[in-house]
Amino acid sequence: MSYGISRIPTSAQADVHERLDGLVRRHLAQPFRKPYAPYNLAAFEATLAAWDGRSPWILDSGCGVGWSTILLARRNPDAFVVGVDQSQERLSRQKPYPRASWPENLRFVRADVIDFWRLAVESGVPVREHWWLYPNPWPKIGHLGRRWYAHPVWPAVLQLGGRFECRTNWSVYARELTAALALSGIQGECTPFAPEEPMTPFERKYRDSGQTLWRVTADLSAFARGELGARPAEGT
Repeated sequence: MSYGISRIPTSAQADVHERLDGLVRRHLAQPFRKPYAPYNLAAFEATLAAWDGRSPWILDSGCGVGWSTILLARRNPDAFVVGVDQSQERLSRQKPYPRASWPENLRFVRADVIDFWRLAVESGVPVREHWWLYPNPWPKIGHLGRRWYAHPVWPAVLQLGGRFECRTNWSVYARELTAALALSGIQGECTPFAPEEPMTPFERKYRDSGQTLWRVTADLSAFARGELGARPAEGT
């Protein structure tokens, strides 16, 4: 695979957005009632039908071409590994392994994660791990609300529980995500890292371009059990 030098997202925003605190608190306090799209309902029901009803889930959200999903399924043969992406074109791209060699515990789903996450929460599926590998950072200042941790779906992400990991090449995204976790009563760890085995084509490209990569990890289990809530506002 050939590729050029990759650039870090450019933005006029250099630090945590001043509106992040208010957005996160609002979303934690108000239910997200957007109706489900029919195709997302159908995709989730088909995913449930493929599950054995016992195995823990590993979610690879925004899985893109799915290299990471295959890797996670190989590493976790006891789990039901689901790669979700809204683009059928990305999901259909060539994988580094022939279809016949894919693990049997793997499933790719074309769906919008905004609906998929909420449906997973409603169904009570047991999520053991949840991965965000290089999500679209929406780097423009005015796009804050499109970043998943500042979107109304954020409480559903927390309610899914499990071990959470996000990787990004934009340090602002990592810092904001860590701040959103803290506002939700969760201690996240944000660290730079260098992957020995890149999990996605983006990760390999960013690494080979000499960029600093960032990893945010957290345990969401206590929130999913209802043991945590939003951090009180300062001065209260």
